[in-house]
Amino acid sequence: MKTLDGKTAIVTGAASGIGYASALRLARAGACVVVADLNGDGAAAVATEIRAAGGRAEPVRVDLARADSIEAMVQAALERCGRLDILFNNAANTAPEVIGRDLDIVNMDIEVWEQTMAVNLRAVMLACKYALPSMLAAGGGVIINTSSASGLAGDIAMPAYGVSKGAVNTLTKYIATLYGKQGIRCNAIAPGVINTPALARKATAEQLEIYTAHHLTPSLGEPEDIANAVLFLASADSSFITGQILSVDGGLMNHHPSVAHFRALS
Repeated sequence: MKTLDGKTAIVTGAASGIGYASALRLARAGACVVVADLNGDGAAAVATEIRAAGGRAEPVRVDLARADSIEAMVQAALERCGRLDILFNNAANTAPEVIGRDLDIVNMDIEVWEQTMAVNLRAVMLACKYALPSMLAAGGGVIINTSSASGLAGDIAMPAYGVSKGAVNTLTKYIATLYGKQGIRCNAIAPGVINTPALARKATAEQLEIYTAHHLTPSLGEPEDIANAVLFLASADSSFITGQILSVDGGLMNHHPSVAHFRALS
């Protein structure tokens, strides 16, 4: 069933992982999808795949560290697809040279902090800033932000990443509050550990075992699990849901910290 016929959606970070799965899912639902990514060739490949399956897609290379590039992305959506109804702010700075230096506060490299906030937080605000006028003029729209379990609780590493995602949660609530009466809905999705290419690059077998032990589901999540939630929040099926942080995390954040240890004793 085509639930998004006639709609246009921007998906950032759409060349791989959650963004890729979400772009395909929104396209199958009938949306014209703007496949946006820093990897221009990757964005073009995803758009080609969507078109080959009978969908509509437009690739856009976007540098989320630059305001003019974000504005151009939104303008491209309006020019190529004719309108903008859905904005999925999914991309984050997960480059190894950044994440690998996001260790603790005392030893925080200021450049790492600034780069993380620029892409994970400022870019989300700017995409909303440039997308909202056309949405408001059309009578409404949907904004979905990718948060993280790291934005809901402290951890022993990656404080810049976690703080950026916590701020995304607050920004989500502000957007929903400021523009709700004008037809704008804004929600965030907080994934658990998802089997993405980025995870495969950075996680060891021992770390994956720990992650799995602390999820309540038998296995870790897949990008399609998040894509299904994105489609739900983008569609009229969620018309009375706004300002929420939806945890799609296999129960990661919903149990006592000791559960995995006690389970190992049995």
